[in-house]
Amino acid sequence: MPENTPLEEHKKIKLFNTEDWLYEDFEIGLKARSISRTISEGEAMMFNGLVMDMHPYVADEIFAKEEGLFGKRLVAGAMVFSIGLGLMAHNNIHTFSYGYNKLRFIKPVFIGDTIYTVRTQLNKSPKYDKMGLITVSYEVYKHPGELVLYCEHLQTVKYRDPSLFQKR
Repeated sequence: MPENTPLEEHKKIKLFNTEDWLYEDFEIGLKARSISRTISEGEAMMFNGLVMDMHPYVADEIFAKEEGLFGKRLVAGAMVFSIGLGLMAHNNIHTFSYGYNKLRFIKPVFIGDTIYTVRTQLNKSPKYDKMGLITVSYEVYKHPGELVLYCEHLQTVKYRDPSLFQKR
């Protein structure tokens, strides 16, 4: 009998930075808070360039100071959304994004602001033969606790025991 290859042996080791909870493990009402993250000018401009967002409010310091409503440059809302959700991102091998609802940019975020996210597990319901639907909210705050973004993330997640959710 041939020896196991290193890859076969490595596959027996649990993957780092992954989760493996299933639909039945989802606890409604559970909250979690992320670490904080300061958004720098360099990364804001890199994001703007990557997504081709050169609106004067996010890319033009002179415009923002002299003509802008806030007197300083904003961080693009798409970047706040991306970082805010990224702060709470999990790598669950049993979940798949289904979409987002109720995305709202509530207050401006400026270059140099520090943000953090609170995730709340809102609800779950059976959806498909092998997966249910869960909804979590993301509230992104900037220091010292001002709500700047809200959205709800819908995800499908595998059942541990699909027979419990089959239509009879």
